[in-house]
Amino acid sequence: MIKPKKKLYSNKKLKRKFKSNSLATKMKHTSSYKSKLPPSIKNRGLAKLKQQHFTYPFPIILTLICLMLIILVVPSIIVLTLGTNSAGTNKAKEETALTDTESISVAVMRTKADVVEDVPLENYIVGVVAAEMHADFELEALKAQALAARTYTVSHLMGNNQEETYDITDTVQHQVYKNDKELRKQWGSSYDENMEKIKNAVHATEGEILTYNEEPIMPAFFSMSNGYTENSEDYWENELPYLRSVESPWELDNPKLTDQKTFSITDLEELLEINIGDKKSTDIVISRKESKRVEQLTIEDNRFTGREIRDKLELRSSDFSVTQKDDHYIFTTKGYGHGVGMSQYGADGMAKEGKTYKDIVKYYYQGIEISNIDETVPTLVSK
Repeated sequence: MIKPKKKLYSNKKLKRKFKSNSLATKMKHTSSYKSKLPPSIKNRGLAKLKQQHFTYPFPIILTLICLMLIILVVPSIIVLTLGTNSAGTNKAKEETALTDTESISVAVMRTKADVVEDVPLENYIVGVVAAEMHADFELEALKAQALAARTYTVSHLMGNNQEETYDITDTVQHQVYKNDKELRKQWGSSYDENMEKIKNAVHATEGEILTYNEEPIMPAFFSMSNGYTENSEDYWENELPYLRSVESPWELDNPKLTDQKTFSITDLEELLEINIGDKKSTDIVISRKESKRVEQLTIEDNRFTGREIRDKLELRSSDFSVTQKDDHYIFTTKGYGHGVGMSQYGADGMAKEGKTYKDIVKYYYQGIEISNIDETVPTLVSK
């Protein structure tokens, strides 16, 4: 019995010895691991050691930066590209719209030189506005004149007689027109200033015309009213709904409003083809329209319309009065022109009050619209 106890004791002793050896070995390994750490890590705290363990390698960082650039930059490039393309398309459309009228040209008969000039439409309108309206008029009045001139030209081109070698003349038979050389001579040192102003007025209304029921109108215009414009049928044969008599008070203070012409008895007899005789007092009766213009004049039982008297005696207006002084007759006129449509001095007066060219044309041409040539007469543009 003694030997087994001894053996048990020995086993316990061996176990304690093995455990002690294992602990010593573990401590030895631990001590060996710590001694192998670099001094830089030994001197840092535990937090810095952990930070060193979680630092990202350089390739991963570079990859993340590239991904961020792709996500942020690529969409911006796409948006900018689409925006540029859209802007370019819109610009191209605008340029196309502005150059639609460049395909239209006007064959102008230069009456004095007896030659035909082929002039692009917008250049022709510049020459008409410069010849028909004073360059020192307000810009909005010049724009209104440009619309009237362009509308008349387009309307004339639509009904053009193909047998003629020209489209239009440069006289009051149609519209007065002057080319660049003539305007330089007329304006002298004021050429650059005047031409720039008129070109601006024409360009601002490029391609625009006046229409009624989607058709170009007859845009009659004249210099100065007597305070009213005239109904079309009261001067011409046709009644046009947009050429109605309206008040035009802007000219009444103009010093050029009235004019006088004197005729002898002999002059009147020859011009009117009548016989007055040597009378100290000639029997003259005048009746007037609502526009104050002369409707009929009766002189010694000879009857004439106000227009006939104006044409035969070359008076400035059909609003006139007659005074006899011995064997002479004094005709005093008020206004200048036939009186139908837009008054140019009236347009200038409206512009001075702040009215736009659209206000002006819609006042003098009742019930009209402002349209584009390419929409109203596309066949003319496509020629």
